[in-house]
Amino acid sequence: MASKRIVAIGGSDAGISAALRARELDPDSEVTVVGADAYPNFSICGIPYYVSGEVGHWSNLAHRTLADLKATGMQVRTDTLATDIDVTGKQLTVRDAEGRTDQLPYDALIVGTGAVSTRPPIEGLSGPDALGPQDGVHLLHSMGDTFEVMQSLAERRPRSAVVVGAGYIGLEMAEALTTRGLSVTQIEALPEVLPTVDAELGALVRDALAAHGVEVITGTQVSAITRTAAGDLLHVHATGPDGTTFTRGTDLVLVVVGVRPDTALAATAGARLGAKGAIDVDEYMRTSLPDVYAAGDCAVTHHRLLGKTWLPLGTTAHKQGRIAGENALGGTRWFAGSLGTHVVKVFDLVAARTGLRDAEAQSAGRGWTPATTPSRPDDHKAYYPGATPISIRITGDTTSGLLLGAQLVGRRGAEVSKRVDTYATALFHAMAVDGVSELDLSYTPPLGSPWDAVQIAAQTWMNEHHLDVQRRMLTPSELP
Repeated sequence: MASKRIVAIGGSDAGISAALRARELDPDSEVTVVGADAYPNFSICGIPYYVSGEVGHWSNLAHRTLADLKATGMQVRTDTLATDIDVTGKQLTVRDAEGRTDQLPYDALIVGTGAVSTRPPIEGLSGPDALGPQDGVHLLHSMGDTFEVMQSLAERRPRSAVVVGAGYIGLEMAEALTTRGLSVTQIEALPEVLPTVDAELGALVRDALAAHGVEVITGTQVSAITRTAAGDLLHVHATGPDGTTFTRGTDLVLVVVGVRPDTALAATAGARLGAKGAIDVDEYMRTSLPDVYAAGDCAVTHHRLLGKTWLPLGTTAHKQGRIAGENALGGTRWFAGSLGTHVVKVFDLVAARTGLRDAEAQSAGRGWTPATTPSRPDDHKAYYPGATPISIRITGDTTSGLLLGAQLVGRRGAEVSKRVDTYATALFHAMAVDGVSELDLSYTPPLGSPWDAVQIAAQTWMNEHHLDVQRRMLTPSELP
């Protein structure tokens, strides 16, 4: 492959992975990374653990230091904003912190602009008089946001906090602030916390929050955030599921209700957008623009069961970025696809999922007849001290017996994250539910059982749907 000038926009997972891959494959290539802030290659996923104090210094969140990155031979422009893509002239216009502009010529461009926090329609969050970090009201997605939260904690010395949103980051931040000694109230608009899993499992997470002192309010819409005239107290105004309105006074408010793809730069240049407004890419991470690739949270996700969707995950961003970096040099590697496998720790509980839930499988348009079966096998042999149950929900197609998804909730020591990986591997290879029982998994009484928990859950599904599946079981060659 001839040496090329590669420019990657974005200093997070996708952009850095792309740049590293390009340098690995072609040490003579000229690779430049343009980062909008001063913190390239930082773990955004680790922010809650810095806020909690479990990670002692913010610099420890760096996957690699700036010196490490530059040692690979790449150029890294920090505090530099990409402002325009000239597709015809093949150059990128950038602006540094002092306002100086420059044009970077490229042979291939990789867009890894990521995602930005969703700002919900809550009165007090927008407009000329919007409340912000100076008032103790925060959105959280970047290192800059993190430093503002830490400044509020140091200067305001809050005793209480309201977390709006109970997704992954919201749950982790509720734990982080509780760990710091704050009295935390968590408000979620949907009927249950952690809405990416079934409500029966979300309820277990809510119980764990309550057991650690977090007040959880679900089915409740926050309408406004105001502050007292003295500015020393915030008021969160909300409406509960029964229509009753209430106001909660607090010292700190954190709004974490999700993210949206940051696509303005690519869209202005003419890139086609796809699912959820993310940049449309093919399996090779190519956009609709010539010699322009996109990867990470700004780009669509190729899901192995759903096709094109948008599912922002750090693991996906790393993989997509690596592929974009290779193909920017002329390679032909394709992204094998995601299953949406993810996991979260909430105090001493761990929740994980991979693949599809019932409703997702039903709406996929693949002709499946999905069914979900719950079970609660122990994490290891009950006669060895410390055994705890894992709540597992298996989703499979009752027509073919195909495994479609799995959800797990269990104690931190129950290896939930590794067990969901077993299901993810089975899904990746289009295994039937019954095939999980045939896997040769490890066993010793302190750590598992002759039939591992993942297999017992699969057998429970089979026992419930045995007759339907046996009548219409497909051969392996017939599975999708």
